[in-house]
Amino acid sequence: MESMLNKLKSTVTKVTADVTSAVMGNPVTREFDVGRHIASGGNGLAWKIFHGTKKSTKQEVAVFVFDKKLIDKYQKFEKDQIIDSLKRGVQQLTRLRHPRLLTVQHPLEESRDCLAFCTEPVFASLANVLGNWENLPSSISPDIKDYTLYDVETKYGLLQVSEGLSFLHSSVKMVHGNVTPENIILNKSGAWKIMGFDFCVSSSNPSEQEPKFPCKEWDPNLPSLCLPNPEYLAPEYILSVSCETASDMYSLGAVTYAVFNKGKPILEVNKQDIYKSFSRQLDQLSRLGSSSLTSIPEEVREHVKLLLNVTPTVRPDADQMTKIPFFNDVGAVTLQYFDTLFQRDNLQKSQFFKGLPKVLPKLPKRVIVQRILPCLTSEFVNPDMVPFVLPNVLLIAEECTKEEYVRLILPELGPVFKQQEPVQILLIFLQKMDLLLTKTPPDEIKNSVLPMVYRALEAPSIQIQELCLNIIPTFANLIDYPSMKNALIPRIKNACLQTSSLAVRVNSLVCLGKILEYLDKWFVLDDILPFLQQIPSKEPAVLMGILGIYKCTFTHKKLGITKEQLAGKVLPHLIPLSIENNLNLNQFSSFIAVIKEMLSRLESEHRTKLEQLHMMEEQQRSLEIGNQMNASEETGATHAGSQQIDKVFNNIGTDLLTGGESENKEDGLQNKQKRASFTLEEKQKLAKEQEQAQKLKSQQPLKPQVHTPIAPSKQTKDLTDTLMDNITSLTSLSVSTSKLSTSSTFTSVPSTGLNMMFSTPIDNSKRNLTNGLNANMGFQTSGFSMPVNPNQNFFSGSSTAGVTTMTLGAAPALSSYNPLSVPPTAVKAQQRPADMSALNNLFGPQKPKVSMNQLSQQKPNQWLNQFVPPQGSSGMGSAAMGVQANVMGQAAFGMQGNPFFNPQNFAQPSATMTSSSSASNDLKDLFG
Repeated sequence: MESMLNKLKSTVTKVTADVTSAVMGNPVTREFDVGRHIASGGNGLAWKIFHGTKKSTKQEVAVFVFDKKLIDKYQKFEKDQIIDSLKRGVQQLTRLRHPRLLTVQHPLEESRDCLAFCTEPVFASLANVLGNWENLPSSISPDIKDYTLYDVETKYGLLQVSEGLSFLHSSVKMVHGNVTPENIILNKSGAWKIMGFDFCVSSSNPSEQEPKFPCKEWDPNLPSLCLPNPEYLAPEYILSVSCETASDMYSLGAVTYAVFNKGKPILEVNKQDIYKSFSRQLDQLSRLGSSSLTSIPEEVREHVKLLLNVTPTVRPDADQMTKIPFFNDVGAVTLQYFDTLFQRDNLQKSQFFKGLPKVLPKLPKRVIVQRILPCLTSEFVNPDMVPFVLPNVLLIAEECTKEEYVRLILPELGPVFKQQEPVQILLIFLQKMDLLLTKTPPDEIKNSVLPMVYRALEAPSIQIQELCLNIIPTFANLIDYPSMKNALIPRIKNACLQTSSLAVRVNSLVCLGKILEYLDKWFVLDDILPFLQQIPSKEPAVLMGILGIYKCTFTHKKLGITKEQLAGKVLPHLIPLSIENNLNLNQFSSFIAVIKEMLSRLESEHRTKLEQLHMMEEQQRSLEIGNQMNASEETGATHAGSQQIDKVFNNIGTDLLTGGESENKEDGLQNKQKRASFTLEEKQKLAKEQEQAQKLKSQQPLKPQVHTPIAPSKQTKDLTDTLMDNITSLTSLSVSTSKLSTSSTFTSVPSTGLNMMFSTPIDNSKRNLTNGLNANMGFQTSGFSMPVNPNQNFFSGSSTAGVTTMTLGAAPALSSYNPLSVPPTAVKAQQRPADMSALNNLFGPQKPKVSMNQLSQQKPNQWLNQFVPPQGSSGMGSAAMGVQANVMGQAAFGMQGNPFFNPQNFAQPSATMTSSSSASNDLKDLFG
């Protein structure tokens, strides 16, 4: 890659250096910018041809430069001869003006290093095109390297040279003297032009007399640039030292031969011994037959043979050559007519342009683009000629690539897009709209093409409106959607509503119907269909147009009409239209068929929807019935659970409120407990409880929570779930010690788990208790019995509960004791105002934990005092719930602020607790 860049850099640098050195200091550079080296021409291809631009007008030109370095090898007088010869030729060319001669736009300028002059834009010389690349840059342009002459170009090129010689011979009375491929220049449009008048000879006789042309003898000692090319020179120049107009015709024949033989001349001349060479070639020319001219087309072969005749008088003159049948080719005649177009009037031009579309397909594209297109676009300045020229320009545009169209044609069409007169211009553009939209860039479409269509829809001419409406569907797929939606459709609707022409209205509806497929569904439903109801006309053609749009929208897969639109807007509009008196039987049948089809689809879609809704309702109803059955079962279970809960709390209340046992029963119970011995399973259970106690001691101590009284008016937190969980915990404790209680003197509070005293065992291992106790760890009470009055409502606010002295009973009585069997007379209630200090202590701050060693060292009364509330309180919490009774009691019986457990609903009993030494001993045995 780097090597390629370096090569390119060196090439550009070399070219720039060549250009700079060639024209440096030449006055031509004051007015013209010199560009790249494109070709070479003139005698011996000594002139380098550069691309140039005029600084003031940016007009494109060709700059011919002769670098004096080429003649450094010659002596000074030879240099002067060469320079004089070159100057003479350019000066003569500058004085002559003719379409077949190269046009000079700036005269010859000389500097110390070069000669330079400017001409019309040039492509190359004929010698370059035929393969002679002398004095060309090292990198030859592919345009020249791959250039091939078409037959029409060759024919018309030779015709142009003949016309140029005819002008010189007849009008100027001049012999060119050096008609060669080097002196024939192809300009930018492909026209052949004559230059190189270095050796021209003017007539020495006055104009009214027979022209006589003096001729100089051939001097082989002169530099080659001071002599004509002998390969194209007539024999009489060398052999008889004479020249005439026929000498140029011989040169024309030699050029014709070279053109058809890839640049090879008919004679190979030895310039060192030219006289002998010409004498030898003269015999060949005398015996020249048709076999030597096989490469030349047959229709011109005899004429070429005549041109190469040794005798000058036998050669045809230039005027005769222009009229030979070979040049009557359609393409050549067409090109010739274009060259003389400026001489024709409008009528002649119009007739010619009408027949031109038949000729254009026969011509090569390069010829059309280079030669014909510029002539056609130059006629756009004449509005009367635009309708005749425009079809040909658009025909050429079809054969051009998009890049060529944008570069060569579109700039010329810009002003024509804006012309509104004559009206044929719009018609022609509308007929070729697909071409314009395909090859024109999007910006130009929005700025130039579509505005022209909009003007056509708004034109006062009904003919233009009809044509525009008929043509729009053919290129609707090429229009961008925003332009169609926001600009084109509104104008079509206005044309339909505002016109007084039935044809325009019907064509508007037909146009809308054909472009529906390019529109969005909701745009059609929201904009097009409501527009149909605004059309005031009731003619059958209009009604059928409306029906057609409805049917197209209804049946199209992309569009379609919703059942809501059908029921609410379409059918209410179509049904009244179907009974218009102007409709015939076939039209009425068409209306009814579409209406029935719409009703059928409406019925089908809505029935399907209702069936689906019905099925959904049935499924929902079945689900609701199943939910109701499940709810009833859950309600039954909940009711049973509630009954169990009531039973549990009644038992708890019975135990709480039964304190009338005698002191003797308690002493007997403790004696029974003392006498009892533990089984292996009970000892294992106690060992597990001791291990759990050790784990609890290693845990962080629970911080006491300060509970402030909550006003009854404030809403309290529902701790029912917490209550159930803790009751479950208590149940687990009770179940775990059931065997122990039956075989020892200990009794436990009846189990109150989450299953509400059901017989199903509780898996407390999977429950996270909120009271901080492990479910597998069981704490047993000291055997308190709490008889309950079954007639008393424990949670009633109107009754009071009195708790008497709590005594330790005999052990045999506890093993078969049923709390519900206690007679009402066993309860000794004292009626006095309720004192809730016991409950306050029960739900108050947690008591600190006591270690097992401390418990064993304390006296019985001292140990009990840690958990027994002060005098006058209930005393239930510690004895019934275990070591952490405060926490469990708080969770099991609710917060003080819970209205369900309002302390005012309880009567404060007066109770005393008498402890014996047996209880302390039993506890020592238990924990020690």
